[in-house]
Amino acid sequence: MNKYLVLIAGSPATGKSYLVREIQKVIPSIFVITPDEFKEILADSVGFSNLAEKAKLEKDVWANYYNVLETYMRMGKQFILSEYPFSKKQKGRLKQLSEDNNYQIITIRLRAKFETLWQRRKARDRQSDRHLSHIMSHYHFGDYLTDRTQADNLITKSEFEKIIDDRKYDQFALGELWDFDVTDFDEVDYVQLIDYLSNLGK
Repeated sequence: MNKYLVLIAGSPATGKSYLVREIQKVIPSIFVITPDEFKEILADSVGFSNLAEKAKLEKDVWANYYNVLETYMRMGKQFILSEYPFSKKQKGRLKQLSEDNNYQIITIRLRAKFETLWQRRKARDRQSDRHLSHIMSHYHFGDYLTDRTQADNLITKSEFEKIIDDRKYDQFALGELWDFDVTDFDEVDYVQLIDYLSNLGK
């Protein structure tokens, strides 16, 4: 049985979460693991009082993420999916884990024009369902902020642009690559991709 690690890569605000849900519709058994989920769980269970503690917690996030990913690979899950703005920082570890456990990697890379990404990111960070830990310099379970524009760790446009330039999210690739321009969501066609992934499990 062939085993697959599907990576949905791309800058924040490229619609990765939406694509995860579309893939789950055709592969219900797919195991989904995302670093952001670990961030939110640890933020709720441990919390942080400043940016230094937040950075330390993020290191714990990645340690837990790789441990769980490796565990499910060793268990032989046929399909594992992970979405994140992957960069060269994660590339080596993901490649090594896949090789050690005989997984084929499929990268689905989403990219868009910067101004579009910025407008989406700015709007998303201010939505009420955005986990508060992502936009605050301090957070503990139960914290609440009605006006998200008052969050004290919102990313600025120049910071966002620098991160995208530095980390080169739109260049990430491991294994087989599917590349999509998602500047206009209405023009994105995932039909061929979804059919391809669905047929892998048959």
